[in-house]
Amino acid sequence: MKNKILSRYYLVAVLCVLFLSGYPLFMGMRVIKDMFVDGTVLKENYPKYIIPYTPICIAILVGVLILPLCIRMFKRFALLGGSVAATVVFFIIETLFEKKVVVTTAETVTKLEDWQMFMCYTPPDGWGETVTTYKTQTAADILMGDYHPAFKLHFYIISVVLILSILNCLYGFGQVIKTGEKQRLNSLILQSICSLAFLGLCILACFTAFWRDGSIQVSPLSASLMAVFFILLGVTVGIFTGSFLLGKSKFVSIKIPAIVSLIMTLLMYVGEMILLHGHLYSFGIGFLFDSIPGIVLAPIDVLVIIVSGCVTALVCVLLNRKYEKGIFE
Repeated sequence: MKNKILSRYYLVAVLCVLFLSGYPLFMGMRVIKDMFVDGTVLKENYPKYIIPYTPICIAILVGVLILPLCIRMFKRFALLGGSVAATVVFFIIETLFEKKVVVTTAETVTKLEDWQMFMCYTPPDGWGETVTTYKTQTAADILMGDYHPAFKLHFYIISVVLILSILNCLYGFGQVIKTGEKQRLNSLILQSICSLAFLGLCILACFTAFWRDGSIQVSPLSASLMAVFFILLGVTVGIFTGSFLLGKSKFVSIKIPAIVSLIMTLLMYVGEMILLHGHLYSFGIGFLFDSIPGIVLAPIDVLVIIVSGCVTALVCVLLNRKYEKGIFE
């Protein structure tokens, strides 16, 4: 009976992922069609951010489809097998899109990875100027590929976090159905909420760039959204890590997830610094927002990193209490 319920669960999970991935998958297919028919994608026909979101959706879909097979083959390491496979699929498809899709503008013809870089350098249509003074490259430099490929670090971090966290949630709920054990249920619910909220912020950032106007000095609204984005990324990864460490010693179950959260948030700042050639977006004016001598980070940036770790630690304390209570009841 449980096997039938589990099979239905994974079928529903696949259908839900397919439904929610409808737009990125459709846009990806449209770009592939243009490439086959015309050999290029015109600027006006290019849907924003098919990379990395079309590869992410395909990777998650593949991951969910093969999870039942991984359960049979790898037993307790099923999630690891499915996650590795999904991540490999993501990087293969991402690389194919970046290298093989060509975007044509009035000025030039360029590979998709160069075009995506150009879009990162320019604010959304209708906001601010398209060329800013703090960046060291012109639009022409970018479209000719004169940049360091490490700029994609933050794209890849976000992509892998979304793939791993969503697959972990889907697999975890499946295991609850299979075994009936609910000790990890609270962590799975909380991680699902964080993952969906983070995904929502990613989508908002795609279409609004958090309302940045092309200047390194961002508005209070943009600064607030960016800070929440960075904190939520760290917390999502921290809860993901902590969900596997429930019931361990305090150092392992609380401090390690917090440290992981701090590191991931810091890595996002590193990714932003690489993208902006040694700069970071400034959240305001004054001591709190000025770079600390010797490093790029401002006190507010350090505070954001610390908050991500502290929130993760607090959440892990609560989750471990719930976990221990469930065991001893």
